[in-house]
Amino acid sequence: MTGVLANQQITELMRDGVIAADSDFVDGQVQPASLDLRLGHFAYRVRASFLAGKGQRVEDRLADFEMHRISLEGGAVLEKGCVYLVPLMERLALPDGLSAVANAKSSTGRLDLLTRTITDGGTEFDRVAAGYSGPLYAEICPRSFSVLVRPGMRLNQIRFRNGQSILSDDTLHQLHVEQTLVSGGPATISDGLGFSVDLRPEDGDLVGFRAKPHTGLIDLDKLGHYAPSEFWEELRTSNGRLILDPDAFYILVSREAVHIPPDYAAEMAPFLAMVGEFRVHYAGFFDPGFGHDAAGGTGSRGVLEVRCHEAPFVLEHGQIVGRLVYEKMDQSPSQLYGAGIASNYQGQGLKLSKQFKAR
Repeated sequence: MTGVLANQQITELMRDGVIAADSDFVDGQVQPASLDLRLGHFAYRVRASFLAGKGQRVEDRLADFEMHRISLEGGAVLEKGCVYLVPLMERLALPDGLSAVANAKSSTGRLDLLTRTITDGGTEFDRVAAGYSGPLYAEICPRSFSVLVRPGMRLNQIRFRNGQSILSDDTLHQLHVEQTLVSGGPATISDGLGFSVDLRPEDGDLVGFRAKPHTGLIDLDKLGHYAPSEFWEELRTSNGRLILDPDAFYILVSREAVHIPPDYAAEMAPFLAMVGEFRVHYAGFFDPGFGHDAAGGTGSRGVLEVRCHEAPFVLEHGQIVGRLVYEKMDQSPSQLYGAGIASNYQGQGLKLSKQFKAR
C-alpha cells in the first residue's frame, strides 16, 4: 500500500515521458493530486456511447459509431443530448503497478456535462489499467446545456495511484477523531464518510437550483459571465423537503462541511446503489487541502449534482446521498488545494460553476 501520487511526482512523470502530450504542458495543469487533461483539436460526433473493449483500439471502433468529424479550432458547439468523442492532448506510458482513474472537473459536473475518459482496450469508463500505454479520449455528452469548446480546454482530470491505499472505516474513524473530517453534522462512516443534503439553510430558504430546459449556449471560457436566472431556476423550501422531477438536473449542497487533510485525497462515490430514483453525480476528486484551515478552507461543503430518474422522488433534509472515499497520499503534496493556486471552490457553500455571475 503506497498511495495517490502528489503534484511533484506527477511533474516527474511528465519529465520522464510517462505522461506525454501533443503540446507543451501549461501552468496550472498539475493539481495537488491530479493532472488536468486537455481537449485536442477535433471531435467525433458518434451515435452512441461506447467502450473500446479488450484488445481493441478506440480508433478502430470509431468506424462503427462515427457520424462526422468536427474541428474545434476557433470554437465548436457541442449540442445538448448528443455524444462526442474527443482525442485528448495527453497520452500515457504507465509502468507496471501504476494505474490511474479519471473524473470530470468540478465546473464540468456543475454544468451537467457528462465527461468520461476511455482508453484503448478499456472495459470501464474513467479507469486506466496499470501499465497502460496509449492515447486518452474524452467522451462528452452535454445533458442540460449546449456548450462552446476549444482545443486545450480542461474538462476532466486524472489521478495516479501506486498500489491501493483506501482507508478502512476504522482508520477513517481515527482520522476523524484526530483531524475532524466533517463538521455541521454527524460523522457517518460506512465504506467511506457519508454526507447528507442541506434543505434547511441557516440563512433564508434558498436550497438549490434546477436547470432550465431551454436555454442559450454556454461558452466555457467565459468566467463570471452568465446570469444564473437565464439558465437556472431557484429552489426554495421552508419545510426541509424537495420533490425531484424525473430527468431534471439539480445543484444542491451538503449539510456537512468537509475537510481533506494534506496527506490524504478523496473521491465522491454513490452512497447506496439500491436508492434508484436519483443519483448524485460524482464529478468528484477532492484534493489534499480541500476545506483545510491552513489552506483557507475552514471546512468546505460539497456541491451535489443530482439527477432524478423515472419517478418523482422526495428528498428530505439530512438524508444521506453520497460518501467520500479517502485515500492516503504516496507523498505529501508540495502545494495544497486553495493554498495560492486560485482554487475556485475553496470555502464554498451552495455555488454554481465559475461561468456564472455571483449571486
